[in-house]
Amino acid sequence: MSEKGLMHVYYGDGKGKTTAALGLALRAAGCGKNVVVVQFLKSWSCGEHDSLSALSKITLFRGNAAGGKFVHEMSEEEKGETKRLQDECLKNALELIHKGQCEVLVLDEAIDAFRLGVLDKNMLEDLIYGKPDFLELVITGHDPDTRLIEQADYVTEMIKRKHPYDEGVCARKGIEF
Repeated sequence: MSEKGLMHVYYGDGKGKTTAALGLALRAAGCGKNVVVVQFLKSWSCGEHDSLSALSKITLFRGNAAGGKFVHEMSEEEKGETKRLQDECLKNALELIHKGQCEVLVLDEAIDAFRLGVLDKNMLEDLIYGKPDFLELVITGHDPDTRLIEQADYVTEMIKRKHPYDEGVCARKGIEF
């Protein structure tokens, strides 16, 4: 591949981080690029899974949360199992990069998994600071540290100004998940 891959960070408390990342993944796959999407900490069924799985150029790994809980609700044992699951997904993605089978890597909610201590710090930092030149890397989450912002080529903050959830409207299948 002749083009240099860049790094994108989509973050904030607003809706649209995963949507933006998956839109880029869809575009890249449509242009013939091999895409790997790793979704961290998402245990629930999401509408994008069937769509992504139907595309031959996209490989999806999901790092389910042990017991389907939020990290702050987990026991230490559940946190350990969750970390093992997240790390395994990232290792699988890194293997595909090393085999030349990944040109675009989306790490959805990696910022949060890292911040919550359920993703191997060294493995993620080695990828971020030692990213192969050919790799387009997309990372999403809520509160990235300053070093990640400085390292990235694209940084987009999603800011919530108004959201139906604040008025008691639950997330809707096919729209929010």
